Amino acid sequence: MKEYKFSEIESKWQKEWEEQKIFKTENKDENRENYYLLEMFPYPSGKIHMGHVRNYSIGDVIARYKKMNGYNVLHPIGWDSFGLPAENAAIQNGVDPKKWTLENIESMKKQLKKLGFSYDWDREIATCKEDYYKWNQWIFTKLYEKGLVYKKKSYVNWCDSCKTVLANEQVEDGKCWRCGNEVHQKDLEQWFFKITDYAEELLEGHKELKGNWPDKVIAMQKNWIGKSYGTEVNFKLENSDIDVPVFTTRVDTIFGVTYMVLAPEHPLVEEILKENKDIKEKVYKMRNEDKISRTAENSEKTGVFSGKYVINPVNNEKVPLWIGNYVLMDYGTGAVMAVPTHDERDFQFAKKYNLKLKIVITPEEDEINKDEMTEAYIKKGILINSGEFNGLKNREAISKIADYIEKKGYGKKTTNYRLKDWLISRQRYWGTPIPAIYCEKCGVVMEKEENLPVRLPSDVEFTGTGNPLETSNEYKNVVCPKCGGKARRETDTMDTFVDSSWYYLRYTDSKNSSIPFEKEIVDGWVPVDQYIGGIEHAVMHLLYSRFFHKLLRDLGLLSSDEPFKKLLTQGMVLGPSYHCPDCKKYYYASEVEEGNRCKTCGKDLKIKVEKMSKSKNNGVDPNHIIAEYGADTARLFTLFAAPPEKELEWNEKSLAGAFRFLNRVWRIVLENKEHVNIGNKIEIDVKKLNKDDKNLMKKLNQTIKKVTESMEDNFHFNTAIAAIMELVNEMYLYKNSIFDNKKESNIWREVIEKLVILVSPFVPHIADELWEEAGFKGFVYEEKWPISNEEFLVEDEVNVAFQVNGKLRDAATVAKEIGREELKELALNSDKVKKYTDGKNILKVIVVPNKIVNIVVK
Repeated sequence: MKEYKFSEIESKWQKEWEEQKIFKTENKDENRENYYLLEMFPYPSGKIHMGHVRNYSIGDVIARYKKMNGYNVLHPIGWDSFGLPAENAAIQNGVDPKKWTLENIESMKKQLKKLGFSYDWDREIATCKEDYYKWNQWIFTKLYEKGLVYKKKSYVNWCDSCKTVLANEQVEDGKCWRCGNEVHQKDLEQWFFKITDYAEELLEGHKELKGNWPDKVIAMQKNWIGKSYGTEVNFKLENSDIDVPVFTTRVDTIFGVTYMVLAPEHPLVEEILKENKDIKEKVYKMRNEDKISRTAENSEKTGVFSGKYVINPVNNEKVPLWIGNYVLMDYGTGAVMAVPTHDERDFQFAKKYNLKLKIVITPEEDEINKDEMTEAYIKKGILINSGEFNGLKNREAISKIADYIEKKGYGKKTTNYRLKDWLISRQRYWGTPIPAIYCEKCGVVMEKEENLPVRLPSDVEFTGTGNPLETSNEYKNVVCPKCGGKARRETDTMDTFVDSSWYYLRYTDSKNSSIPFEKEIVDGWVPVDQYIGGIEHAVMHLLYSRFFHKLLRDLGLLSSDEPFKKLLTQGMVLGPSYHCPDCKKYYYASEVEEGNRCKTCGKDLKIKVEKMSKSKNNGVDPNHIIAEYGADTARLFTLFAAPPEKELEWNEKSLAGAFRFLNRVWRIVLENKEHVNIGNKIEIDVKKLNKDDKNLMKKLNQTIKKVTESMEDNFHFNTAIAAIMELVNEMYLYKNSIFDNKKESNIWREVIEKLVILVSPFVPHIADELWEEAGFKGFVYEEKWPISNEEFLVEDEVNVAFQVNGKLRDAATVAKEIGREELKELALNSDKVKKYTDGKNILKVIVVPNKIVNIVVK
């Protein structure tokens, strides 16, 4: 028998698939319904990792399964190829970012092809290529014309290490999401997309996605958008006509305001600092604190008195105006009315700085003494010290006080969103150039459409300081497209999340050089039927893509409202990390000797199972696995070890187990291929089968049903593979007892044919090899997915309970056709039943065919 030489088999079929272009997809197939399957595209770092293997194996199984179920499947791949790592390589190693990126793409492309993924490579895109980023610029200019792009000065998240601005979503625990460096605030002019114009529609769209997207992702987006209903109230700066508006959802507490707090970034603060220079250092320090930690419950709330007062409009009380780190410009108006008796954050701040307390809500049955308060009272109650609203339940008072404020002209009822406009300016080279030009005469002018793309220059210096584009005079100094005079080109580039916000649309028409894509073509494919990627993109890529989709719809480029119909967020791949806290060093597993001690200091290593990463030296090289076990084994392990949405813990023994299973499949097919009847297929009559034949056919059809149900039930591949393993076990039990010297067997043909088809989405290389070895023609990918035959699923035997006076005493497995009298005799002659009937008067025997025999005794 031929040996299972996976490396030869896999390279053979990868070559065949590529030469025959079997994964190439036409935009329209009259006989098939379109199905768009997509995984989030990779960044070309140079090497694939186990996260890639898992993510793309999941997608490949679905793509192959849907194709075999009669769909015209679009399964493309490309590269999210702009970004900081390429620029860092240029700075550190003097490598051209473009050359570095394109070489990495070629390297990773070879690796992905080795895994046998069913990509239509003819649609491949790379966001760093001019034929892609030209359309980023084209879209930017169209949005500018619509007033959806603007430039303004504001405090932004700045990373000194990357020398660039970060969106709020890109700051994680106060650090840059890319390099891990501390982030601080900087006042810069930046370009923004008006995502806030779509805040309400982004929320409403969740209704369409509910049930098809993970609840957690929807909840994260809702929280990020942060819709709240409340009242905007104008406090007056003392001795001036300046209004200081605050937004509050708790206007029922407005009579209890004892101070106001401004965010350090509030525009009014700069005016205050001109008069009160003594507090400048403290204010600037607050500005540089991480925004997320500033508002965290357990972080210290700090502030400084501005020297100014504001007037509360509802009672004309004068309250001090403070500047505090726990207030952000990102929410509401950047000013907060502080009610320390009824807000825990305000209470802690007031206690720290010895500020006044005033109770305005109290329990109905008791009164609170403000001098004895150890925490804010945040429960329901009735209003006191609130003028004409005294005695009202506080929840009822919210609408009444809001109406009063609106009627008096002190403010208005309003809706607020936490979401702020998307800051897209980046001070770096390796990104899409922003197509804006600054002319002293004409102001801001967009580059003419016929001059797009604005290309990245090659005459730049990568020093590690500042924006490399600033070093190219040829790039910076241009002619105004409007008046022909001297002008200066924008040197900021776009956030790379712009690139990934619409790439799924470009795949549908990737070679179009006239427009980003044809409306008729894209409408035939989107929304994407199934999207797969990590949950870490819930409020960055996924939210931005939804926003962009709606923008492009409103530009008339497509018809649908949402980009992704169904979303699967796969779990992370975990591996053990070995860390010495004292030496601050992570060891590779291969370096760790028995006893798990640090080689340097000799202390016990801290062992933790966590996400695989380069920094923790706990990753596994897929190339090594492919070389030792083959791509099919790598795929099978990642698919079988855990359901797609769950975390997958790396296990070398399970990997070896997957390899052993493939060898079992290999042997059972090759040992019995001579018995496969490749001639005219003969229908198998269940009535003419012996018991062994019938049992195997029953198991086959149970497996077809189970695998199909598992695929349809949110792609639980692990249970599908487990069912196939059971079928293979049954085939081994069957093979020794069935032939009676027959050369060919319709049973074997049926079982082997269906087995190979069932395993093919998971392990396509071995499937095509076995298909050929068994004498079948073509590729398994082009076969129809099997349908279970219900005839073989009908049970011939049933389990019947034997009861005495309604209590279970025995049971028996009997033929379904057994007669009443025969069933009655079986029950009466049961030894277990006789223990309760001997010597007793049997009053009657109730027989319910295929279910129960109940013997009533006295």
